[in-house]
Amino acid sequence: MDFKLVEVDSDITREDFLKLPIKLYKNHKTWIRPLDSDIENVFDKTKNKLLQKGDCIRYLIYQNNGCVGRVAAFIDPKTVNVYDQPTGGMGFFECINDQRAASMLFDACKKWLLAKGVEAMDGPINLGDRNMWWGLYIEGEGRPVYGMSIHHDYYKDLFEAYGFKLYFKQYAYKTEFVLDNLSEIIVWKAKRLEQNKSYSVKHFEKANSDKYISDFVEIYNKAWINDIPGAEEISLDDANNIFKELKPILYDKLMWFAYYEDKPIGFFIMMPDLNEFLVNVNGKLSLWNKLQFINYKFFKKNKNALGLIFGVIPEFQKRGIEAAMIYKFCGYGVDHKFPFSSLEMNWIGDFNPRMMHVMEHIGAKVVKTHHTYRYMFDRNIEFLRSPIIGK
Repeated sequence: MDFKLVEVDSDITREDFLKLPIKLYKNHKTWIRPLDSDIENVFDKTKNKLLQKGDCIRYLIYQNNGCVGRVAAFIDPKTVNVYDQPTGGMGFFECINDQRAASMLFDACKKWLLAKGVEAMDGPINLGDRNMWWGLYIEGEGRPVYGMSIHHDYYKDLFEAYGFKLYFKQYAYKTEFVLDNLSEIIVWKAKRLEQNKSYSVKHFEKANSDKYISDFVEIYNKAWINDIPGAEEISLDDANNIFKELKPILYDKLMWFAYYEDKPIGFFIMMPDLNEFLVNVNGKLSLWNKLQFINYKFFKKNKNALGLIFGVIPEFQKRGIEAAMIYKFCGYGVDHKFPFSSLEMNWIGDFNPRMMHVMEHIGAKVVKTHHTYRYMFDRNIEFLRSPIIGK
């Protein structure tokens, strides 16, 4: 029977969009259903500020009255015009193993983006932060951390047969919280900075949260804006809102800041991996689930921490600031019987060799690989991979 393409524009189609992965991954050992609210918030103009100037659309494919595929296409106002050609995005792709169905979904995204004046699309990506639902899962081991996509092996063939080409790879690194895992050079750099009293490393304190949030904004705006395409300055109000949303899951000793003469120069922000809790939640946060979360947060041991963001302002890069924060953090964990046993960094791009080098020196190993693809609408335009940053 022929496939039928439908736009997501009703309660029924929105529900089908959310439930399709349940059917596709029912026999997958490591897939964990994300919170429905987190997915829907991406497409809610009142929740996703990118939609104030950007745009998005969602599609489903049906066969025999059953949903067999889904996708979203979107225009991120921050990134659409930062490349040589206007570039949009597609993501949240799920599909049965059928190239015709997949190509119908890709074609729908292409047609919609072309009508918006776009000349290329990246995918699968998110309309928002790169650490959430970004990239096509290619290989790896273990359960994903929250926000990391897991896909069937055949998805790679569906993308590449359509004509998507690899734009960059993303690696997830994992290490244990033990000082012995740190390389000699990391320890040497950290101890050298310890001897210089102009430098200090401190963890976040809720009692002094205003100061640390302000320091976060200052560091972020100096460390990230020039290197990452589409990255914009973050305001203090934006940062306060982010920390307010994350407050229920924040752990002071997972957020570390570096200072030079008391001026903020670097941060290393981590959080508990929510997938350890969400494995049995089934997409909904009921009252009982929330009570279980309190038990998880305060009493469960052997937890995995998720690295969110690492930043050092340019003039202090290559001075061992990262080493000092990692060494202080690991040492604190050992001395205070830290309730976290491992750290996973789920978003290190192959265009960032400096961070890949840091991961190797803290004893972290690649445990998962994702691909971000690009599809040029004009097939005669030369395709170029993502440029290396930090050169």
